[in-house]
Amino acid sequence: MAYNHQTRSTDRYPVTYPVVFGGAPFVGEGQLTDLSTSGCAIACDRTVLSGSYVQLNVLMPDQSPSLAIELGKIRWVKGYVFGVEFIRLPIRAHQQLDQVIWTRFLRSLGRPALA
Repeated sequence: MAYNHQTRSTDRYPVTYPVVFGGAPFVGEGQLTDLSTSGCAIACDRTVLSGSYVQLNVLMPDQSPSLAIELGKIRWVKGYVFGVEFIRLPIRAHQQLDQVIWTRFLRSLGRPALA
């Protein structure tokens, strides 16, 4: 059954963060194009296989520590863009991701992010 990315349970927010990803049999670099608490979309210059498992290392802005996703699953592929569902994140990464999403949410409402 094909994964329908139109039926997401969480909102995604547009971002442009560099990312390094890897999984058997590929390693690559790209840009996150959107992000949520449950997944992301990545644009890159290589093809990947839907259903593959990957690790992600997202380079965050403002000198923040990188966001490490221990395990994700590629749910859809459209050309050189693919969607990843987050499966396993360390506690620190989960907290960092929640903070990034909260900041994006506030910005979408036209409110400043809290420090």
